[in-house]
Amino acid sequence: MDAPTTTSADNGTSGGGGGWFTPRTQPPPTQGSEPETPEGSRLAAMRPVGRPGPGAGANPAVRQDTSPPVAPQAAPSEIPAQPTHGRPSDIPVQPPAPTPPPPNEPRVPVQRPAPAQEASPDAVLVRRTMAEVGPVADKVTSYFYALLFVRHPDLRSLFPAAMDTQRDRLLKALLTAAEHIDNTEVLVAYLQNLGRGHRKYGTRAEHYPAVGECLIGALSKYASAIWDAETEAAWVRTYTTISQVMIDAAATDELRAPAWWYAEVVSHDLRTPDVAVVTVRPDQPYPFLAGQYTSLETPWWPRIWRHYSFASAPRSDGLLSFHVKAVPAGWVSNALVHRARPGDILRLGPPAGSMTVDHTTDSGLLCLGGGTGIAPIKALVEDVAEHGERRPVEVFYGARSNHDLYDIDTMLRLQQSHPWLEVRPVVDRHGLVQLPDAIREFGPWYEYDAYVSGPPGMIRSGVDVLRDIGVPSERIRHDSLEELVAAGS
Repeated sequence: MDAPTTTSADNGTSGGGGGWFTPRTQPPPTQGSEPETPEGSRLAAMRPVGRPGPGAGANPAVRQDTSPPVAPQAAPSEIPAQPTHGRPSDIPVQPPAPTPPPPNEPRVPVQRPAPAQEASPDAVLVRRTMAEVGPVADKVTSYFYALLFVRHPDLRSLFPAAMDTQRDRLLKALLTAAEHIDNTEVLVAYLQNLGRGHRKYGTRAEHYPAVGECLIGALSKYASAIWDAETEAAWVRTYTTISQVMIDAAATDELRAPAWWYAEVVSHDLRTPDVAVVTVRPDQPYPFLAGQYTSLETPWWPRIWRHYSFASAPRSDGLLSFHVKAVPAGWVSNALVHRARPGDILRLGPPAGSMTVDHTTDSGLLCLGGGTGIAPIKALVEDVAEHGERRPVEVFYGARSNHDLYDIDTMLRLQQSHPWLEVRPVVDRHGLVQLPDAIREFGPWYEYDAYVSGPPGMIRSGVDVLRDIGVPSERIRHDSLEELVAAGS
């Protein structure tokens, strides 16, 4: 993992609350790189884009999980910097700067077991704090945002008008960071992804101190029984390191990619009353890998971003497709299914996710797709086909009714074209999860790489079954459950 080296700074501010670090200046854009433009200032000139050549820099995969440990954003990283973009040296100290980061999306680090080692002193104190505030998480979160918006009212515009979806992400992000605080590889990859992703919100380095100041204020209030100078110093060091990794990742990413892409809707195919295939043309080349996903914002709900997987491998015409299911009270999903039309302009964040094919092996692929989760599975099949491989690919397409198999014809056509592909529709006619039984019926699968995509419940049961039948955990890939829950609107 190419993670920029970061320097933790003990500013000696325990008990004082002052002395937040001054983020290092981001490196100036190199000649020929696209300068960052204010949101809404870039012309949305729509034009066909060619397919990027190999190595055209899709964002490093980090999918299974991602939410920032401490950020005031709507996503699982409720502190500055978002979950799809983000980037260190001497850390000067200076009073907190007024300005927080916008809502960001969750992405939780890949759940690898942490090394069996004794927790560091800071990790012990951070986790102790999280355990103390856990029972009153809602109050901590509300107080944090109250402090942020009262002390730095100019930052309110960076967040969605409705904060309900975002409010609980702060604590989830903190819990994620606390869990991985001593697992540098996982934590840094997670934070870099968040830092890159926060760029699309307009988050800047100077926003981080304000967030840290209010975070410390909220934690010290609700963990007063255990809060002391040592605990505060541990949080200052931890937050300094976390935010610097995100700042560095954002600065590096700024030199090679825009904070967001404009994309024009070119087709809108309503497959069922609540499922649409939306195809867009980005305003400039958009590099990604089959199996990844992006965050998407509509013009009807500004600053509300939701995650959607790419429904195909990269195409020569540069077009991108998404399968969207409208869910009850889902702002973004209902807008995309029932309101979007050709000519509408959307915004896309950077690609993310590690549910991609390892082309250095010839292992078979076992793919479980439920509902619109068939979209990234289809992309993986196309990816294998484009690489000219003959490795076996087994697809189980789960649905609650035949009506929900909205893309079965496409999958069956792919099966006819590729003898190494087997597609098995699995329809649950009794309201029970039958997909696990179907998986057990075939196999064995212990030599396959497994991919699971669909509703959170289906992913959980699918992963359990795969482990039960002998598929090693490290060979099972799926999207972040936290993100899927957030994306369900």
